[in-house]
Amino acid sequence: MTRKQLQSVAREHGTPVVVIDHDIIRKNYFEFKKHLPKVQAYYAVKANPAPEIVRTLYKAGASFDVASLPEFMLVYENIRRLPPEVQQDFIWDKIIYANPTKPKETLLALDRYKPLVTYDNLNELKKIKRYAPHAGVVLRLRVPNTGSMVELSNKFGCDPGEAVDLVQAAFEMGLVVEGLSFHVGSQCTNFENFVQALNMAAAVMKESRSRGHEIKILDIGGGFPAHYNKHVRPFGQLARKINAEIGRLFPQDIEILAEPGRFLAATAATSVARIIGKAVRDGKTCYYIDDSVYHTFSGIIFDHCQYPLKAFKSGKTEICAVFGQTCDGLDTISQSEELPDLEIEDLVYAENIGAYSNASATWFNGFPPAKVVHLNQ
Repeated sequence: MTRKQLQSVAREHGTPVVVIDHDIIRKNYFEFKKHLPKVQAYYAVKANPAPEIVRTLYKAGASFDVASLPEFMLVYENIRRLPPEVQQDFIWDKIIYANPTKPKETLLALDRYKPLVTYDNLNELKKIKRYAPHAGVVLRLRVPNTGSMVELSNKFGCDPGEAVDLVQAAFEMGLVVEGLSFHVGSQCTNFENFVQALNMAAAVMKESRSRGHEIKILDIGGGFPAHYNKHVRPFGQLARKINAEIGRLFPQDIEILAEPGRFLAATAATSVARIIGKAVRDGKTCYYIDDSVYHTFSGIIFDHCQYPLKAFKSGKTEICAVFGQTCDGLDTISQSEELPDLEIEDLVYAENIGAYSNASATWFNGFPPAKVVHLNQ
């Protein structure tokens, strides 16, 4: 979207505002499909759960990875009009519940839909058997997360050495292990994580087959890096590695799915904020904007991410600090931003802020989250 469009939206809707361009969401989805044609994309709804994004991706052909009952119901609202006789296959084609740990209340509510759900330990398996016995199960493996922006292997996944025993335990309980899954960590720029994970999954599938249990689905998770800057290698390079390993390690008829979230949503949104304060502290100019790390810029805290600010005004730049609007010292957008000399009421913007940003926004200090405006739906 152009700077003129952003300024126009800010004039019409006020600030802070987040502008989401659905043309970019579709572009990212079709890029994913172009480079990984054999992989069905299950959008990780937690990255940005806006119903408008869900609808756009649904129309484009995407499926969905959900991690809570409200996320499941959000997606299900898009498919509930289908005839009952086709809904079961459709749910499996369109939704996987990929949070390995679920409260019993969620499992009880999900059971009537007979969904695919993940597990990574025996206690979770027993819980699924008791409260959602009609679910299909997917075992999540613990794999290397080295170099990823957000580490997940310290929280989820079973050790590969115990994986086949957990597959066997599921079948002995009367459950069916439909697939294996893994996650290499969010914003994974170390492509070898995928190579190692695929080899580990292939070894588990081979051993499981030797015990009489054929696993038909491979979920290669998320971690596909969004193109935040020029230092992120092209997605096509990663896809070539993944395609080569899949072709070498797995049978032709295996069903492969993935859980891109950040990759689809991050670059589709831009935030616009207004300078509401200006001061000089220790010789450095400090700006205060009408957004915060408790709102659109929450990814600074929760996602280990930075969102460089840009000005609509041109001019010689200088190093400055930018703070959010809340009365909290933690609310620091940047201590070393490069901006021209700005005045109160001037606008600034941050690109590539569509994932794990306004999705984590709060009402801290009484400030509401930024308004969200959708373009090109």
